[in-house]
Amino acid sequence: MPPERRQQRQREAVGDAWVDLGLKFTELDGRPLPPADVSKLFSQFVTEAGLPPIRLRDLGHSAATLALASGADIRIVSSMLRHSSITIAADTYTGLLPQVARATAEGIARLATFLPGGRPIPG
Repeated sequence: MPPERRQQRQREAVGDAWVDLGLKFTELDGRPLPPADVSKLFSQFVTEAGLPPIRLRDLGHSAATLALASGADIRIVSSMLRHSSITIAADTYTGLLPQVARATAEGIARLATFLPGGRPIPG
C-alpha cells in the first residue's frame, strides 16, 4: 500500500488525536518516528539486502559529497541537509573535496585570464 494511503487510514483511525506535521512516515498518530527506530530499521534493510554495513547518516554525507563533486552550490547542499547554517556544510564537506577547491580556482582563473585591455595575463 502506498505510504499516502496507509497514512490516510491511520489519520482516519485516530481522528482528532492525529498530529499533523506534514511528515510522510510517522508513528500511528502522526508524530515523528524516533530516529533510533528509523536507524535500526534501515540497518535491518541493509542487512537483508546483503549490502555492506552503512549507517543511515552516511547516506546524507554521501549525497552531499556527490552533490558538491557534481558542482552543486554549497548553499543548496546545506539546505538539502537541513543544516542550521551554511558554515556547517562548508566546514564538513569542502575540506573533503579537493576537487571543489580546484574547480573554484579554475573557474576564477577562467574569468581572470584577460586584463581590462583584452591582453592575456602573463604566465
